[in-house]
Amino acid sequence: MDYKDTLNLPKTAFPMKANLSQREPEIMEVWEQKGIYERILMSRKDGKKYILHDGPPYANGLIHIGHALNKILKDIICRAKTQTGHYVRYVPGWDCHGLPIELQVDKSLGSKKRDMSKADIRKKCREYAEKYVGLQRDEFKRLGVFGLWDKPYLTMSYDYEATTLRELGRFVEKGLVYRGKKPVYWCASCRTALAEAEVEYGDKTSSAVFVKFPVMDTSGLFPINHEKGAYFIIWTTTPWTLPANLAIAVHPELIYCLVKTPVGDMILNKELVRSCMEKFGFKEGDFEIEKDTWAGYEFDGKIQCRHPWIDRKVRVIMGEHVTNAAGTGCVHIAPGHGQDDYELGLKYGLDILAPVDDRGRFTREVGGWEGVFVFDGNRLINERLREVEMLLAEEKVEHSYPHCWRCKKPVIFRATEQWFISLDAENLRSKALNEINKVEWIPSWGRERIYNMVLNRPDWCISRQRVWGIPIVAFYCKGCGKLLMNRSLIDNVVDIFEKGGADEWFIKDVNKLLPHGTTCPRCNGTEFTKEEDILDVWFDSGVSYAAVLENDEEFGLPADLYLEGSDQHRGWFHSSLLVSVATRGVAPYKTVLTHGFVMDGGGKKMSKSLGNVISPQEVIKRHGAEILRLWVAGEDYRDDMRISKEILSRLVEAYRRIRNTCRFMLGNLSDFDPVKDAVPYHEMEEIDRWALDRLAGMIDKVISSYDSFEFHVIYHSIHNFCVVDMSNFYLDVLKDRLYTFAKEGKRRRSAQTTIFELLNSIVRLIAPILPFTAEEIWKYAPSFPSKEESVHMALFPEIKDEWRNREISERWENLLLVKKDVARALEIARKEGIIGSSLEARVTLLAPKEIFDVLKGFSPILTSVFIVSQAELGEVDGLGVVIESEMIKGLKVGVGKAEGEKCERCWNYSVRVGEFKDHPRVCERCIEVL
Repeated sequence: MDYKDTLNLPKTAFPMKANLSQREPEIMEVWEQKGIYERILMSRKDGKKYILHDGPPYANGLIHIGHALNKILKDIICRAKTQTGHYVRYVPGWDCHGLPIELQVDKSLGSKKRDMSKADIRKKCREYAEKYVGLQRDEFKRLGVFGLWDKPYLTMSYDYEATTLRELGRFVEKGLVYRGKKPVYWCASCRTALAEAEVEYGDKTSSAVFVKFPVMDTSGLFPINHEKGAYFIIWTTTPWTLPANLAIAVHPELIYCLVKTPVGDMILNKELVRSCMEKFGFKEGDFEIEKDTWAGYEFDGKIQCRHPWIDRKVRVIMGEHVTNAAGTGCVHIAPGHGQDDYELGLKYGLDILAPVDDRGRFTREVGGWEGVFVFDGNRLINERLREVEMLLAEEKVEHSYPHCWRCKKPVIFRATEQWFISLDAENLRSKALNEINKVEWIPSWGRERIYNMVLNRPDWCISRQRVWGIPIVAFYCKGCGKLLMNRSLIDNVVDIFEKGGADEWFIKDVNKLLPHGTTCPRCNGTEFTKEEDILDVWFDSGVSYAAVLENDEEFGLPADLYLEGSDQHRGWFHSSLLVSVATRGVAPYKTVLTHGFVMDGGGKKMSKSLGNVISPQEVIKRHGAEILRLWVAGEDYRDDMRISKEILSRLVEAYRRIRNTCRFMLGNLSDFDPVKDAVPYHEMEEIDRWALDRLAGMIDKVISSYDSFEFHVIYHSIHNFCVVDMSNFYLDVLKDRLYTFAKEGKRRRSAQTTIFELLNSIVRLIAPILPFTAEEIWKYAPSFPSKEESVHMALFPEIKDEWRNREISERWENLLLVKKDVARALEIARKEGIIGSSLEARVTLLAPKEIFDVLKGFSPILTSVFIVSQAELGEVDGLGVVIESEMIKGLKVGVGKAEGEKCERCWNYSVRVGEFKDHPRVCERCIEVL
């Protein structure tokens, strides 16, 4: 007789090989055909709303690994909230305006652009953005992200553009918008002003110089050396700004002294004298430090110098920003080329001089260097300083310097006429700081980061000198130049935008944009020109709460969650906060979660030149989106995350273990109907009740971790539960009972009841992270009662009170410790050739009283727990292997060859094999079943 036919072997069509790259699209197609996402929304219609507002990615290029990280995190949260009964409607969005798109269009147009109107260029930009919205949408969907992909929000849609302009009108009405000349970050390559959020800092090597400014008048504070002269010494890393110098700043409380040198008397900070003299080439004895000293404030208004080579008076003034951390403690001031300089210029009534054009080249005000690019001008200026003997020293310094986030080139500070939002009018800054303190920041350091950014930032420059964006709606009288800008005029244009979009500003004649009969309030003129600048795109995306959350009855303000990369503290989080606080009085979000950046396996930034870029498309093609999602869940997103082929290989193995654990459970539920076959809890085997206690603990931890967004805890909890608690122990022990016991016997049904609860819980818990796999498991598990059509319509599992059993848990902790020692002893016996499989073993335990009493209570099941043929408590002498426990003092484990012969049905050894006439090769357990 073939006893294999009498076993209850697993049966399931659920494939062992995942084949995710092919199977995932098939599952997506089913979701699409059955309208699963829409049905999920309908099923949660009466649930509590949870609003995760999507920060719009830029519609430029295919998605990269950072995009995948961001969208998968959002999807995990939305799915998890849905499975707790919330109504979560995810509306994806795209940021469609701005310079990167315009530059790509410029590149494609080439010389044709010169003959095109702004409206025609904008049309090309819109087409470009539409193309990449479509491509990125397909790629995001392929990641398994659920959302209203056919109804996204686009910052270039007519209604969104109208909303953006309407919000600008609110700012104008509140008096928060002004036009002024002040230094801003200026990208000479892109030829536009930049906002704080559009600047990133990188290392730059600069030529730093120590320069002499001749003293002309000291108001009697100290005598001027008429033979060699007296000089204030400044140090700067931007020699190109010296043509715009109008003053020298000293700190009011730093101490300054006069130093006599072979090249004249020098005034500088006392603490920096010796380091400076060394750089100037003077040894001890070459110079003499005078005893008289002055606090910086004593110079204020009393010292007058001369520019090193320009016939210009230079005042010595006070500056709190001056330090003695480097240089000389004296800072040259060019009000047109720096924020601190500008503020001092306003305070002291200095001109805002900026002799640099929009290409970053000197203007004719500089003299013979007109047309020279400013960074090239450094060398020329240094040569001039040498010629006039005003250059003391030159050195190369490596320092952090602002670069354009788009073209990656160094920017300059340049005073130009720009539009600004005042941070201090209407107490906007203080209100924003107050709202920051009401928001939950994850990680917590995010609060301090954005708080300091808002606290210290200058007014927001909102104008850009480009074409592809929302125009700043302002008009100028042709006759007298009077500016016309108010809420009423803006609202009139809003109505036009709602019908034809922002392109209308560039198409329509100015008189078609103004209300009929508009006249200049100053000169009664009737002819006007319109503003050429467009709005900063951060204002575009910043008002998304108004365009999306307030314009949809399904949503509201504030959102429950904003989630983006940590760079958005100075970007979208920042701009959204300012515009919402300014016009609504509240932050647009309750919680802000940030994730780090993606690095390679060695912690290096990814770049094409290094060849270490891993694209999501590549991962999906090779492994499937589930592995990418598992990576997102498995790493701690609060820090920078690493990805490599080795890391992905480990995740593939972890996925395989989770999948195979579920497959084993599916296979052993093929003949189980939970309605008819389930065993009541109090009648279940104790080991099954132990497994349910472990399950309850795991469910608690996982759902709690979903709530606190600790996805790496979920990954490790589920993985360890499946591999350590289940596959390596419980399910391994269970095989004998499942395969060899009576098919409908209570002990086997008890095991199946437990497996059913395990699988029913695990599949729901993994669904937010592994949606494709969970759906596939759900499909092959027909035994779930009242099963929803999709696992994603189901709720998280509920823990039955009876599952929690601390007494069983504590008892089994001791047994599991003993099992580890038994496993060690079995492995030694296997290596020494005493046994082959563990079923060939007889185990004897010699234990101290407290452990003996525990083990005695487990006597009937020790063989199944240890997966051996015989187990007993007693003396260990004479056995092939004897070890002492490393964890339990006094415990000894002995392993010898099992007595009797091998049962051909269950493979256990028994002395009774051969006793039964009809079945001479089976044991006493199997004969009962047969």
